[in-house]
Amino acid sequence: MQFITEDQSARLITHEIAYAAVRDALMAAIRPETASFPVVLGHGSDVANRFSVKSGAGPDIAGLKVGSYWPGNEAQGRPRHNSTILLLDQDTGRIGAVVEAGRVNAYRTAAADAVATDALARRDAEVLAVFGTGHQARYEVAALARVRKLRTILVVGRSEASARAMVADLVRQGLPAETAPAEAACRAADIIVTATTARAPLFEEAWVRPGTHVSSMGSDANGKQELPPALFPRARLFCDLPEQSRRIGEFQHAEASAEIAAIGAVLAGEAAGRTSEEEITVFDSSGIAVQDLYIARELLARVG
Repeated sequence: MQFITEDQSARLITHEIAYAAVRDALMAAIRPETASFPVVLGHGSDVANRFSVKSGAGPDIAGLKVGSYWPGNEAQGRPRHNSTILLLDQDTGRIGAVVEAGRVNAYRTAAADAVATDALARRDAEVLAVFGTGHQARYEVAALARVRKLRTILVVGRSEASARAMVADLVRQGLPAETAPAEAACRAADIIVTATTARAPLFEEAWVRPGTHVSSMGSDANGKQELPPALFPRARLFCDLPEQSRRIGEFQHAEASAEIAAIGAVLAGEAAGRTSEEEITVFDSSGIAVQDLYIARELLARVG
């Protein structure tokens, strides 16, 4: 059995590796030989501590990811989120590889956003509004800065202090960030990204301009919600896996009649992406196991 520790995987992963692996995974997800199984949601002995199990299989890969969210870790200086990926040996059914992937998961999630935004946002998009000031939001910004030349990054946080701290981090990385209130950020934005644990819309539908691309990255369980449902009839809707998005993703709040396309079909040239400069596009990422399996395989190849 192969084993990659958290330290090893954190050293190996880059935005470039994650982007390529996730793009391939999203295209593989629409193929009939690829399966994504229902997500299992659970909690620890303390119900505030939560975890999910996402599993999947393709013609040459199968396995699962356990993702955990332990909010009390922050007070101890530890990440609240963690992930472990297990690949099955398909000849024996035993565990063939284990990849500790806490930081890798942040890259993987941000890569899904970057792949979708690259496919759907206007080519001249240059103002990003990001809702969320936690660990994941920083990775989202870094990944998006690779696919669009961002002139302004508007950070919207629940507290002014957390928003200022994130801005300071981004400025240290050479990114043009500043804080902004929600309405002003949305009205100025070409791209809006939400990376939160919200259970109610973070902004109003009327604040979103024609031509904007919106990515919801935080809705991955029943009851989670970041976007106003009134936005959906104005927009074209995309996601990583339609049946999962309707069950636990952002589009659990969409009308049953809403048309939702898999982003993999757009990447493969089997579905249309953005069709006009005035169109609003929305991407929901609830996260699918095949993304984790593809990244794990890439990292295993790099350690020999």
